[in-house]
Amino acid sequence: MIAVENLSFHYNNNITIFESITSELAPGHIYGLLGLNGIGKTTLLKLLSGALFPKTGVIRINGIIPSERSTPFLSDVYFVTDEVDLPDWTIADICSIYSPLYPKFDLVYFESLLTSFQVDNRENIKDLSYGQRKKVNIAFALASNVSLLLMDEPTNGLDIPAKTQFRKIIAKHISDDKIIIISTHQIRDIHHLIDHLLILKKHKLVLDKSIYELGKVIKFVRNSHQQALYTENHIDGDHHILANDDQEDSPFDIELFFNAIHENPTFLNQIKQIIPQSHA
Repeated sequence: MIAVENLSFHYNNNITIFESITSELAPGHIYGLLGLNGIGKTTLLKLLSGALFPKTGVIRINGIIPSERSTPFLSDVYFVTDEVDLPDWTIADICSIYSPLYPKFDLVYFESLLTSFQVDNRENIKDLSYGQRKKVNIAFALASNVSLLLMDEPTNGLDIPAKTQFRKIIAKHISDDKIIIISTHQIRDIHHLIDHLLILKKHKLVLDKSIYELGKVIKFVRNSHQQALYTENHIDGDHHILANDDQEDSPFDIELFFNAIHENPTFLNQIKQIIPQSHA
């Protein structure tokens, strides 16, 4: 369980990044952390990993404060950064040196993931492309079997087959004792994986809802004549978000939903008004 209470943060220039963020994240879910460039998604992941310290407020992960950087915490969290900074060793050497830091590391699983990603563990990191290095880092992170996996733009640099493999692997990896948080702009790469949305806007966590909850109150349709909460024009016609008065099932379009939040200032208020009070 992650508990974030009244979290605020700014860098040395005193420009506010977050202001009074509060949330609880439960195991067994894949959270999508979304927001515009520069809004603080990576900063939030660093705070959760213990790499940065809150200015005010507190974060507790399974009862442990990340900023204290205790060994039990550091051995049970892995942060897959957008930029891959691995030493210029062979992959096998990296594994043998760093895997003991993670008590639940699974060598067989690691090697199978490399095979899935078509990476040879005898390769030297310096000889790999950015995308190949990204695959190594993702494979190591998953094989660590940590309770908290933080991923910043994990599909950047991956080719189309690798993105497909990534989705399959992540879908199988999540379990009742793990939390995965993925920060991304490439929503369509992972939208079928995400079951809970965290959306940052103007220093605030403006949305913290499960896809299931949202799907009960809104639906996504094309070329409708009903009054829409939000509409976008596409080459294949208009795409709408409507109030789901008839409880109709529709594929949840995260990208359209995200655009609605940023393009329509009243959209979130409309959503909050139609969410039942018990879920607000």
